[in-house]
Amino acid sequence: MGTGTEPDGSSRSDEEWERFLRESVAGAADAPKEPSARAREVTRRLRAEPGREPEGWRSYTLARPKRRTGWYVAGLLASLVLLVVALAPERTVGLFTGADSPPPTAETARPTQAPPAEAARRPTVEEPFRGSPAVNWASGAAGITVPEAGAVGWMSAAEVGRALARSRDFLVASGLDREVLRGERPEKAIALINPHQKDVQDLLRTAFRTPSEESDPLLLFSRFQPSRTQLVGDVVKTRGRLTYREGERGALQVTADVTFVYPVTRADGGGDGDDEIVRTIVRRELVLSWDDPGKVITEPGTFSIVSYAYDVTNGGCGAPTGYFTPPFGTDRRADGADEEIDPYDRSGPVGRGESSGDACARATRS
Repeated sequence: MGTGTEPDGSSRSDEEWERFLRESVAGAADAPKEPSARAREVTRRLRAEPGREPEGWRSYTLARPKRRTGWYVAGLLASLVLLVVALAPERTVGLFTGADSPPPTAETARPTQAPPAEAARRPTVEEPFRGSPAVNWASGAAGITVPEAGAVGWMSAAEVGRALARSRDFLVASGLDREVLRGERPEKAIALINPHQKDVQDLLRTAFRTPSEESDPLLLFSRFQPSRTQLVGDVVKTRGRLTYREGERGALQVTADVTFVYPVTRADGGGDGDDEIVRTIVRRELVLSWDDPGKVITEPGTFSIVSYAYDVTNGGCGAPTGYFTPPFGTDRRADGADEEIDPYDRSGPVGRGESSGDACARATRS
């Protein structure tokens, strides 16, 4: 140390050390300070690497901010999607589900116009309602709107609610029950009809045995002959509503106006996905009377049928057989059809009434 030799081999003159000690004791502002071990180490490294500037101790270089362009764009797109969902949720659903058009809201009153036309697209076994307005309709009983119940005539609000539910049960049992659609006798539906209503009971006794224009089960029930026609899938699309008012002698009168869409194919089809699919479309209007048992002979839980009417397209023409007979292939025709109807147009009344048999109309779309 007396020689002034540094640990790294550097040296200072005796005069510099003497001056350093003297000025340190005197507290001179510009007195040279002994380099720290860190500083000496930096000096040694710089001598070994000429041309490099020293890196300060406890110093750092500000990091260049990273541009997060990807996250910014993704966030902007997500915000736009949320805005579209908020402003037009029905169109967004159609975009992601492949629906042909926005799903309609539940029908609570007669519409003022027919649903818009869909792009002409061939139905398939996997998508039997493709290219049809029914693609966005509800399935089964969910498509039949039941109004809120209120007291009417001899019935309380709770009793009206039960009668409305049973009225819809009849529509399900007569137009949606899988066994009935395959040609079975609609026992559940018949059990809801007043057994003391003579004219209807006469119709039921003969309709299934010897169908005719006056006694045809299709007047009230939807049936297909299983040896000829096969339903496609497990879904029947529906759209319609129940309404009610007070009828004769204080009865609760319920009106049902419902359209059923049945996708069908040949019973002997190959099932390879190339089968021809036809949609039989039936619109029914039924007026049911829930009578006061003190004024009309009836049974609890049953109604009388005031009237029935239906329109059907792709259901077959000619003499009644008790079954819908959809036309396939070269049979696709409307025998003597001078009238064309849009089977999805629910803005007008049901036009066919009680007529049946050889009166046919041609569907403008199916």
